[in-house]
Amino acid sequence: MTHDSAHLFEEITKLLAAPRSGAEAPPLARVEDTLTAGYARALALEAERWRIERKLGEVAGQLRNDRSELRTDEIATLAERLSDADGELSRLRGMLATLRMRASDLRLAQANA
Repeated sequence: MTHDSAHLFEEITKLLAAPRSGAEAPPLARVEDTLTAGYARALALEAERWRIERKLGEVAGQLRNDRSELRTDEIATLAERLSDADGELSRLRGMLATLRMRASDLRLAQANA
């Protein structure tokens, strides 16, 4: 996980732990900005997954002609990167779904105020 991702997860966690209403509730704009950053990160992770999968296919194809330890190490590294991206993306999607519900609650509270 990158430093940016860690910061994003930390920010989402803070927003979800904050009160839902009242003076201590985070401003809707902050929640929406964090959602936007989260969606952008999710798209970047999906693109990274696609690149890794494509590279895995290339390396696997080359493995037929070159069964060197270097190729198998490269496949193992790519598989680990893919697994890491999958885990990060899954965690991010779950947190974003919860934060999206929080944003809806804040919008409703503002409309009723």
